[in-house]
Amino acid sequence: MLRFVLCADDFALSEGVSSAILALLHDGRITATGAMTNRDNWAKAAPRLREFSGRADLGVHLNLTCGNSLAVMSRFAPTGELPSFGRVFRAALLGRLPLAEIADEFRRQIDAFASTMGREPDFLDGHQHVHAFPSIRDALLSALDGLGLAKHLYVRDPADRARAILRRRVGGDKALMLAALAHGFGEKLRARRITTNLGFSGVVPFDPRRDYASDFAYFLVAPGARHLVMCHPGEIDDELKAADPVVETRPKEARFLQSDAFAELLARLDAAPARFGQINYR
Repeated sequence: MLRFVLCADDFALSEGVSSAILALLHDGRITATGAMTNRDNWAKAAPRLREFSGRADLGVHLNLTCGNSLAVMSRFAPTGELPSFGRVFRAALLGRLPLAEIADEFRRQIDAFASTMGREPDFLDGHQHVHAFPSIRDALLSALDGLGLAKHLYVRDPADRARAILRRRVGGDKALMLAALAHGFGEKLRARRITTNLGFSGVVPFDPRRDYASDFAYFLVAPGARHLVMCHPGEIDDELKAADPVVETRPKEARFLQSDAFAELLARLDAAPARFGQINYR
């Protein structure tokens, strides 16, 4: 049987997103979720997430591009509002980011999880995968060193092998670009004895005209030895529409993951979502 982590991104992005993810956790349809602890919904949604401690992997979805920073970032976010993805992307490639400020913000977001949940996160990943970008990855490693967490969690590597990406036939161009941006990140983590996934999928065009059920089957093609699939379920509300460009596809993902069709697909493929620690390394 193929066992893989099925992780819902963006918990606490909005109430509609949080509620959909909580329902999927309750029904055992997903095995992990990453929380955006700088979002206003975090304080409201976190107590409901706490009941899944020990039942699913609960982590921090480190965020540099949506909402406000948790404290003053005089160079990166002088008004308090985090910059756009495009600005962060360009500055990361050019090496023009205040990495000490970013490391401090990562620590604050991780601390916000720990103080609210009463425990350390099971894993870390990043909104729009910024945690794995050039230079930003160094800020992440600095934050981990300062917190002493590296031995107790896993960190998502959003890269995968080009051959596997091309065989999946879904979101290929986007996934290849992401793999290029994250190139070397997994090796850097493993060199520091930080556990990470081996195999990554779930990259989609976020086009509401697409059949998500058909796309999902391709996510399990050519899986890695510790495969991780991301998803973005949610229900639409005003908070989501104001915060994120990915809106219309979220209910479609939520409905499919709750459906009999999802269970039937897994049975046909002899596959099952699992927590990271339940996957035997091959």
